[in-house]
Amino acid sequence: MYVKIKVVASAPKEHFTKVGEDVFEVWVLEPAKQGQANRRVLELVRTHFGPRTSVRIVSGHHSPSKIVSVETHA
Repeated sequence: MYVKIKVVASAPKEHFTKVGEDVFEVWVLEPAKQGQANRRVLELVRTHFGPRTSVRIVSGHHSPSKIVSVETHA
Protein backbone atom coordinates (compact mmCIF):
# COMPACT_ATOMS: atom_id res chain seq x y z
CA MET A 1 0.00 0.00 0.00
CA TYR A 2 1.13 3.55 -0.61
CA VAL A 3 0.50 6.47 1.75
CA LYS A 4 0.99 10.18 1.19
CA ILE A 5 2.81 12.04 3.93
CA LYS A 6 3.21 15.77 4.50
CA VAL A 7 6.31 16.29 6.65
CA VAL A 8 7.10 19.26 8.88
CA ALA A 9 10.78 19.04 9.85
CA SER A 10 12.31 20.91 12.82
CA ALA A 11 8.85 21.08 14.38
CA PRO A 12 8.39 22.22 18.00
CA LYS A 13 6.93 18.78 18.87
CA GLU A 14 6.38 15.42 17.19
CA HIS A 15 3.01 14.21 16.07
CA PHE A 16 1.55 11.74 13.59
CA THR A 17 -1.95 12.55 12.35
CA LYS A 18 -4.17 10.79 9.85
CA VAL A 19 -5.87 13.42 7.68
CA GLY A 20 -7.44 11.18 5.04
CA GLU A 21 -7.89 7.62 3.81
CA ASP A 22 -4.19 7.18 3.05
CA VAL A 23 -2.88 10.66 3.90
CA PHE A 24 -0.89 11.58 7.01
CA GLU A 25 0.75 14.66 8.44
CA VAL A 26 3.94 14.02 10.38
CA TRP A 27 5.85 16.55 12.46
CA VAL A 28 9.38 15.61 13.50
CA LEU A 29 11.94 17.34 15.69
CA GLU A 30 14.83 16.44 13.39
CA PRO A 31 16.00 18.90 10.73
CA ALA A 32 15.69 18.20 7.01
CA LYS A 33 19.45 17.70 6.69
CA GLN A 34 21.36 14.58 5.67
CA GLY A 35 18.21 12.46 5.78
CA GLN A 36 17.61 12.97 9.51
CA ALA A 37 13.94 13.93 9.15
CA ASN A 38 13.33 11.16 6.60
CA ARG A 39 14.75 8.50 8.95
CA ARG A 40 12.55 9.71 11.80
CA VAL A 41 9.46 9.79 9.55
CA LEU A 42 10.08 6.16 8.54
CA GLU A 43 10.47 5.18 12.22
CA LEU A 44 7.13 6.81 13.08
CA VAL A 45 5.36 5.19 10.11
CA ARG A 46 6.75 1.78 11.12
CA THR A 47 5.57 2.35 14.71
CA HIS A 48 2.09 3.37 13.53
CA PHE A 49 1.58 0.35 11.25
CA GLY A 50 3.23 -2.23 13.51
CA PRO A 51 6.58 -3.94 14.04
CA ARG A 52 6.21 -6.36 11.10
CA THR A 53 6.09 -3.55 8.58
CA SER A 54 8.57 -2.62 5.86
CA VAL A 55 8.53 1.04 4.87
CA ARG A 56 10.45 2.99 2.24
CA ILE A 57 10.18 6.36 0.59
CA VAL A 58 9.10 5.94 -3.03
CA SER A 59 8.93 9.62 -3.95
CA GLY A 60 9.81 12.92 -2.29
CA HIS A 61 13.23 12.23 -0.77
CA HIS A 62 14.03 15.96 -0.91
CA SER A 63 10.50 17.28 -0.50
CA PRO A 64 8.08 17.71 2.41
CA SER A 65 5.45 15.81 0.38
CA LYS A 66 6.31 12.12 0.25
CA ILE A 67 4.86 8.87 -1.01
CA VAL A 68 5.80 5.96 1.23
CA SER A 69 5.40 2.25 0.52
CA VAL A 70 4.06 0.30 3.51
CA GLU A 71 4.16 -3.51 3.40
CA THR A 72 2.89 -5.53 6.34
CA HIS A 73 4.38 -9.00 6.73
CA ALA A 74 2.33 -11.76 8.36
